[in-house]
Amino acid sequence: MTSSTESTDFVLSPEELASFHRNGYIGPLTVYTPEEMDTMWKTVRREALDRSHAAYPEVDSSVGAPNIFNYDRHLDIDLLAQHVCNRRIVDRVASILGPDLLCWRTEFFPKYPGDEGTDWHQADTFANASGKPQLLWPGESEDDFGAGTLTVWTAFTESTRENGCLQIIPGSQNKMNYDETKQMDYDEGRINSEVKEGVPRGFFGYDYRQLQVDPDWRPNEEDAVSLTMEKGQCVIFWSTLMHASLPNISTGRNYRMGFATRYVPTKVRVYPETDHIEEYGGSISLENWSAVLARGEDSFGHNRITDRTLRGTPIRSL
Repeated sequence: MTSSTESTDFVLSPEELASFHRNGYIGPLTVYTPEEMDTMWKTVRREALDRSHAAYPEVDSSVGAPNIFNYDRHLDIDLLAQHVCNRRIVDRVASILGPDLLCWRTEFFPKYPGDEGTDWHQADTFANASGKPQLLWPGESEDDFGAGTLTVWTAFTESTRENGCLQIIPGSQNKMNYDETKQMDYDEGRINSEVKEGVPRGFFGYDYRQLQVDPDWRPNEEDAVSLTMEKGQCVIFWSTLMHASLPNISTGRNYRMGFATRYVPTKVRVYPETDHIEEYGGSISLENWSAVLARGEDSFGHNRITDRTLRGTPIRSL
């Protein structure tokens, strides 16, 4: 584990930090070589088939929530546990959030040939599906606009415009265009069935337009930046930054696999006053969830913390 005071080689420079605060993101940044990423992903893909130590049980996709059970696999897959603490990531995140960091969630984001793009959206408290905040910063109430979370999106495979790369709108992180106190309706029939502003886009059966503060507002697609990445590269961005993805219009086996790690300072309360995740049309217990102390120390004690995987293997920074 990296201590709060240990000097590193991966902190953001003053110029990089200024760019981040101006634009809301930084990257692509190289975390692994393509060869290292190939080796890592081959092992992770195989080990992910074993769910005997996973935090959440697999669910029947016919009753919703096909994605939630793939949350937080860093809690049982050693290489992912090491990834969330990789100094090439956490030292840069610490430049923004401070030295003491929790990784509170990870998610796989696959996009297969024929899959729609992801809706433009922002996330602050992550209350959009259940109506209950999943993050509360100090001094916030459930109705406040907060700081959200820092998302580190790593390309486990090559990410191109053809196979559905991320898109962002630089500088959009300081104004929420969506009201997370509202709730979206889940409708499986929406998946791969809607075209928005000329682009097939959706959000796992939800429609983010239901949360818009101004129902007539539309994001300016001309301001969008497409974040193409080599395998092993990442981008760091505020969750409140407007972001989306393109559809996968490729053919054959050209799928895109992203892995998102989400970080907050240890002072933030995660899943406050709740014992389950309610998203994507389903609900899963947080009984086996713990935040990972990815860097530094926790002097607050707000959250259930682990510095080990569920299998008992120590998490170590790379």
